[in-house]
Amino acid sequence: MDFEDILYEESDGVATITMNRPQVYNAFRPQTVIELLAAFRSAGWNNDIGAIVLTGAGDKAFCTGGDQSDHEGGYGAGDIHGDIGMPVDELHAIIRDVPKPVIAKVRGYAIGGGNVLATICDLTIASETAIFGQVGPKMGSVDAGFGTAYLSRVVGEKKAREIWYLCRRYPAQEALEMGLVNKVVPDDQLDAEVDAWCAELVQRSPTAIAIAKRSFNADSDHIKGVGGMAMQALKLYYDTDESKEGINALSEKRDPDFRKHR
Repeated sequence: MDFEDILYEESDGVATITMNRPQVYNAFRPQTVIELLAAFRSAGWNNDIGAIVLTGAGDKAFCTGGDQSDHEGGYGAGDIHGDIGMPVDELHAIIRDVPKPVIAKVRGYAIGGGNVLATICDLTIASETAIFGQVGPKMGSVDAGFGTAYLSRVVGEKKAREIWYLCRRYPAQEALEMGLVNKVVPDDQLDAEVDAWCAELVQRSPTAIAIAKRSFNADSDHIKGVGGMAMQALKLYYDTDESKEGINALSEKRDPDFRKHR
């Protein structure tokens, strides 16, 4: 397919998928998610590909989650499929399902849904400028699935609850210390570092890596079912005044008052 929101490249056994919406800090809209799914399908079962890199265009952001300017208080997108208007749950699943290691290459902000994407990837390599965090409870949203349950496996449940409840931002070095990323390097070394990791990966047995990935996933695949159920509940939540308050407050440049809608 012809891509509008992403860039796709294959070179030396590596597929690079770039979210190409720097004007909105690589926030995704339904079209973006559909294109990401197509790109992962193309790379994931291509025998010539040994590793997949997911990144964002520019130096400001990896991804900042759903584009709040593209919907009104929820992810309603007409005929786009998915429980919340776009198939974010399918994107999470395919990143885990492709039998290739997926590396998140993070510059700048990995916030909200962007932090979830970086968490789900097999490996995450970040520049010193990277900033991680969640914003859901500040915006009238939540990622009830891999973004919460799997995050707790990565950083520990106490830290995961802190990340979600307080919506703080964490610099790259702190993210490294909590286990959210694998390595942090200076910004001008990030591309070379990711290339070096990919060069090692494409030399490894693809079948052994595929089996290892399936084995890692087997222990946490039940989260997919939990997430699917939660997405149904989330659609109902997005229709409430409480959830819409987050978007309204953002557009009106004020602090949200969620409790008045309880």
